Amino acid sequence: MRKSAMGSLPPPHLDFASVDHESLKNGGSGHAQHQEISRDNLLNLFTSQQDLLNHFFKHLDLSQTLDFARILLSSAGTVFFTGVGKSAFVANKVSQTLVSLSFRSSFLSPLDALHGDIGALSSRDILVLFSKSGATEELLRLVPCARAKGAYLVSLTSVPGNPLAGVCDMNVHLPLQRELCPFNLAPVTSTAIQMVFGDTIAVALMAARNLSKEEYAANHPAGRIGKSLIFKVKDVMKKKDELPICKEGDLIMDQLVELTSKGCGCLLVVDEHHRLIGTFTDGDLRRTLKASGEAIFKLSVGEMCNRKPRTIGPETMAVEAMKKMESPPSPVQFLPVVDEDNTLIGIVTLHGLVSAGL
Repeated sequence: MRKSAMGSLPPPHLDFASVDHESLKNGGSGHAQHQEISRDNLLNLFTSQQDLLNHFFKHLDLSQTLDFARILLSSAGTVFFTGVGKSAFVANKVSQTLVSLSFRSSFLSPLDALHGDIGALSSRDILVLFSKSGATEELLRLVPCARAKGAYLVSLTSVPGNPLAGVCDMNVHLPLQRELCPFNLAPVTSTAIQMVFGDTIAVALMAARNLSKEEYAANHPAGRIGKSLIFKVKDVMKKKDELPICKEGDLIMDQLVELTSKGCGCLLVVDEHHRLIGTFTDGDLRRTLKASGEAIFKLSVGEMCNRKPRTIGPETMAVEAMKKMESPPSPVQFLPVVDEDNTLIGIVTLHGLVSAGL
């Protein structure tokens, strides 16, 4: 296959036959008679990208990578990441991943660093510089400033013998065969490699520090995992004036407003010491009405309530409450919350758990 005008070969499976070259020459503004992405061409692109990523995996120097990971793990300060253009997005993302895993990390803009932000760096810190070419002017200007602060400098580059690698304390070569872009220009493979490398190192650090699931969840309180490991029943239950409470001697018909107005679908029957006696649901009301007819006007809640309801404690994890609601012999929509003396302190509902994101 002959080389393109750029002097590099196209990806192995890329078919240029369907490319509108006239439109490309006009900066993409040409009016093609017919534009289409075929299934085969799309598949070929993904296959080509897979081949290019496999080249990275096959040629990555594991010894270099291990040294890099150990340096980050032993850092006594903050691990700063920097880059320019698309590499900046990768650097920022990798830094955020480390922060979410409880590592001290931050993104440092090379431009802002030269206008004051370099003050964040100290001799305890590590500065990791992402650059495909290793010739990025902004990063090369940043290096002497960072070195003057005493930071340890690591470059992550893909072009052998580049100037950035020569002025840093350490360089990790990220093997790149070429970009998937037909002109070998758009950073679509190099940035994928950078992201895979950075995130894999992050997981290695996570494993080395034995980060627990609970510690991870503590950094993600708004996510489903975080909520399931952080929220307890007491955090999501209704309490005090929100509870549909009645006494066992109260007539059913006198408690209809309480049954329907609190949004729990039940009555919580308590004694004079506020200990739970049982529950009476809207389903119990329908069954009682069907079986008793007009006699329901004379029936008390205590006569028809369930005296052995499922209950749960306030310190139980909220996710366990959901499991208990769904357990055999049949699912329920709520659980009374009681303390060790069976005193009623709240109610947790399925709707409330779902609304909380569980």
